[in-house]
Amino acid sequence: MTSPLPDIQANLGRVREQIRAAAMDAGRRPGSIRLVAVSKYMPGTYLRRAMQAGQHVFGENTVQDAMSKLPLLQDPRNEWHFIGHLQTNKAKHIPGNFAWFHTLDSLKLAARLDRHCRARQTELNVLVQVNISNDPDKHGLPAEHVFGFIEELLAAGHTGLALRGLMTIGQRGAADTERQREFAALRELSEACATRFGRSRFLELSMGMSSDFELAIREGASIVRVGSAIFGPRPLPTPRPA
Repeated sequence: MTSPLPDIQANLGRVREQIRAAAMDAGRRPGSIRLVAVSKYMPGTYLRRAMQAGQHVFGENTVQDAMSKLPLLQDPRNEWHFIGHLQTNKAKHIPGNFAWFHTLDSLKLAARLDRHCRARQTELNVLVQVNISNDPDKHGLPAEHVFGFIEELLAAGHTGLALRGLMTIGQRGAADTERQREFAALRELSEACATRFGRSRFLELSMGMSSDFELAIREGASIVRVGSAIFGPRPLPTPRPA
């Protein structure tokens, strides 16, 4: 039996209201928070419904899935974020197709992305992924390695990359108090990076998903990545590398 289509417009309205309320509770402007609708593995019909409801910022996790959709969803208002782990040999697909890359944790990948940016005469906004919880199952840099990584990244002089801030993923199944502690730790690390490397490079904090974005907003998230709360449960595809 076919499942009914989710009411994406209503879901978006609910999520936007939750963002507004969390921001107000934290004394922040709701308009300072960017909602990335995580559309990984979702069919184009779902994305079109979101676009009709005024959502134009989308997040994709794999190159294969993204490249099957982007050409069919052309709209100058759309802004695409790559939010999954990326193999270096797939870097050529990011510049020109995505405006933001959330998961930078390798100098080799940075160099490859920069090379393709310069070849296409485009710039890519990048966030450094931090494994703030030291979870062995997650990608990202340990917090204690972030300063050294950024020093080397900036010394490389990658003109195609614009460093914008940090990103993390909260622990799955952790208590709210633990997730909030992790988000606070990333905010504190971002503030330390801003002091050391320049505030203009650390204006963005990408943290918080469907189950914890309100906690993340209270701890300073400027980008939240929300999927199932908008589109419903995602299909279970055959796993493929990014």
